[in-house]
Amino acid sequence: MEAYIHEALFVLFQLCFIVQLYYLLSNHSRLTRYVPNEVLPGPTVPVSVIISARNEARNLTENLPYILQQNYPDYEVVVINDCSTDESDMILLEIKQEFPHLKIVTIAEHARYKTGKKFALTLGIKAAKNEHLLFTDADCKPATLNWITRMAAGFTGSTQIVLGYSPYTRTSNFLNPFIRFETLKTAINYLSAALTGNAYMGIGRNLAYTKTLFFGAKGFASHMHVLSGDDDLFVNQNATADNTTIEIHPDTFTYTDAKTTLGGWFRQKKRHMGVGKLYKNNHRRALSFDALSGFLFYVLFILCLVFKFEPLLAIGAMVFRLILQLIVYRKVFKRLSCGDLIWSLPFLDMIYYMYLNVFGLIGTFIKTTRWK
Repeated sequence: MEAYIHEALFVLFQLCFIVQLYYLLSNHSRLTRYVPNEVLPGPTVPVSVIISARNEARNLTENLPYILQQNYPDYEVVVINDCSTDESDMILLEIKQEFPHLKIVTIAEHARYKTGKKFALTLGIKAAKNEHLLFTDADCKPATLNWITRMAAGFTGSTQIVLGYSPYTRTSNFLNPFIRFETLKTAINYLSAALTGNAYMGIGRNLAYTKTLFFGAKGFASHMHVLSGDDDLFVNQNATADNTTIEIHPDTFTYTDAKTTLGGWFRQKKRHMGVGKLYKNNHRRALSFDALSGFLFYVLFILCLVFKFEPLLAIGAMVFRLILQLIVYRKVFKRLSCGDLIWSLPFLDMIYYMYLNVFGLIGTFIKTTRWK
């Protein structure tokens, strides 16, 4: 009986190995072959940059002036001051004196009715004068002054959604490598999916879409009851093979600081938990299959070594997968500002798949009632 169990587990290990190779070669390799346009395009369409900010006085002081100095001739910046209790209102008024293309939308705290980010963004979109909208957060800073230029250039033909990338700044904090790796792997997944014509999410720190698409889809109405999802759920419900593109030129990255404590990081991830269960069925199945097969691949590999059933074949499969990962990911990691993480790939990848499954289960039972 024990021999049959060992054989069954090894067969399952091989199946997980094959599934992981499929995702790597069929999906992720597309991003390796993708080459961003190096030529700086000219101005294309008027743009409204939308930023929802709650108690972001320090970040507004540091980052907003840089966004207001972008090398783009026709744009406005709409900041929604969402029930802030710090000095955000005064700072915004001071900045507006220097930059008249800043538009301020203020939401006052209601004693009985609590609003979230989706409500704030909806008001900002309504206040925006332009058709083409570009979103980021108050704690994000574009890599260059050409951020708007390159993101706006994505609006060609039938394109209504432009997916960008927002890495975390590299620091020496012990959590930083994994937080950056998790963000990188998430980006590889959603950017690769978009290249296959099957876009399923975007991130609100660097995302663009049209006002027509937003109101045509009735905004966030279908998931207004969910705290998160202003970015990924909106893209999941409205992206098609014809209306979505990506932009990953380094000029377009929007950098932000990662959390430095486990508590802060957990609270941040808690806001995102559970949203995946509202994705379209095919997206949910594909993501779950990847997460589960990756987790079982590592668990079964360890079992193969501990109980000594076909250990050499298991090590061979692990080494083969690692070599393919290095081949596929080397350029992608460097291109997405995470080249230093390639040497920690085996360890970080294992932790990543454990994280996906554990936090996926937690997200099924946890409900968050605050977005900040």
